Amino acid sequence: MESRGAGKQIRKPPAERRNEIVGAAAQVALGEGLECVTLRRVAERLGVRAGLVGHYFPVAEELVAEAFASATMAELDSLLPEVGPGEGGDVALRTVRQLLARISGTEFDDVSRLWLNARHLSRYRPVLRDQVVSQELLWCRRLGQVIAEGVDGGVFVCADPWAAAVRVLAAIDGTGSYVNTSADRRGAAVGGLVRALTEAELGLDPGALRPA
Repeated sequence: MESRGAGKQIRKPPAERRNEIVGAAAQVALGEGLECVTLRRVAERLGVRAGLVGHYFPVAEELVAEAFASATMAELDSLLPEVGPGEGGDVALRTVRQLLARISGTEFDDVSRLWLNARHLSRYRPVLRDQVVSQELLWCRRLGQVIAEGVDGGVFVCADPWAAAVRVLAAIDGTGSYVNTSADRRGAAVGGLVRALTEAELGLDPGALRPA
């Protein structure tokens, strides 16, 4: 049954409408969980009929996967902007320091919950699992590139930037696993753990990654 009360729908270019649907689905995922990303729920958020959403996403699982990707890609670009070749070791150091400072707060708690949610559901939903794996590897590549730039710039000492990136992100994900339970009682301790591990991975002195 299509949602009631939807007003007159405005005709938009297909690409614009599709992006609008994915964006709305991402907001539902962040605020309510991936289980709540349904054609009806997204249609209600946009004030359109569920049939319109279904026209762009006949398979609801594809919308769930794209909602996850949209939300986590925005997080990646905010937390870990790309550092290109030749930008220098100081830029790489500042990027890593800012990453650790921002994840130690509560600004990205909703995204941490989304990652937990997606990894759990991935056991049963292959389309979502493929998207989760893709996003995990993208994060590893992005951080690995930052670390490699820091090594080239003489700021970091690291024999394997990819492996270091994997270990740092594993530590970050580990701390994020407490977001639904005891984050308020563990936050400072586990935040220090991530910073200490990252400093060791990058050959930095203890305290080098504390916020400037």
